[in-house]
Amino acid sequence: MLIYWAGAAFQGISILPTLGTTGVAIANLSMAALLAARWLEGGYFPLSNLYESLFFLAWGITAVHLIAEQMSRSGLVGVVTTPVAMGITAFAALTLPADMQTSAPLVPALKSNWLMMHVSVMMLSYATLMVGSVLAIAFLLVTRGQQVELRGSSVGTGSYRDKLNRLQLSETDNNDKVPVMTIAEHNSSGGTAILDRLDSQLLTTNLPSLSPQRLNLADTLDNISYRIIGLGFPLLTIGIIAGAVWANEAWGSYWSWDPKETWALITWLVFAAYLHARITRGWQGRKPAILAASGFVVVWVCYLGVNLLGKGLHSYGWFF
Repeated sequence: MLIYWAGAAFQGISILPTLGTTGVAIANLSMAALLAARWLEGGYFPLSNLYESLFFLAWGITAVHLIAEQMSRSGLVGVVTTPVAMGITAFAALTLPADMQTSAPLVPALKSNWLMMHVSVMMLSYATLMVGSVLAIAFLLVTRGQQVELRGSSVGTGSYRDKLNRLQLSETDNNDKVPVMTIAEHNSSGGTAILDRLDSQLLTTNLPSLSPQRLNLADTLDNISYRIIGLGFPLLTIGIIAGAVWANEAWGSYWSWDPKETWALITWLVFAAYLHARITRGWQGRKPAILAASGFVVVWVCYLGVNLLGKGLHSYGWFF
């Protein structure tokens, strides 16, 4: 984490992002070794208590981090993802009592192949959605105080001038609103002077003080967050379906409106709304990022909060 932060502060030192990636890869392999050792020792997939699930979550976050970093080809992802992984591992190793960190025999309800098929997929979906959400939070921080509405596909790259061509422009003339058009459309109609003015004034309407470097950073964060959430949502869907099948096998009902099930549905709806807004409604920029950022809190409530707030069918093996 400190290496990534130093790399963000001193961008001229090109080796720092590489060192950060190496450190995350070592941490990922170390946590994988820990989980594998507990699997061999206990004889079951290591997701039976809070300690194991926290390390599995941290392992998933570091794995998704490495994927996101390959997508972005920069070290900016680690600036926001490594604090989350570090906080989770610190909480698991330093805060939980010793008896919660010890492997114990599975309770009868968890002695099923569905433990691996359902819980592991759900945990991977949590990790993936958390990474996408923290990147959306970073996007909001980078663009704070700005009205940023990126138009067109958020997937792909382009020059600064190309990015300007994807932004909306709404001008006023004698206090009369002119219909909104893209800068590229305005140029094709003969308004070539507008692009040069925007280069110098940096989008005074939508981006009053956003520099080219900051605009490029915001575009990258928006792009990667969208793609990572698009990866995590199918995992969440598969995990919920697998859980429903396991519930029918164990309890005789596919859905019981247990607190964990209810919050899993809420989490699914939040990210379904985000993807619907991006894909169907064409939203980009701050509005969908706010929705994705709220998903970070919802995922934590679904994963941990419901076990702290009350007892339900999913309480065994976690806190109660």
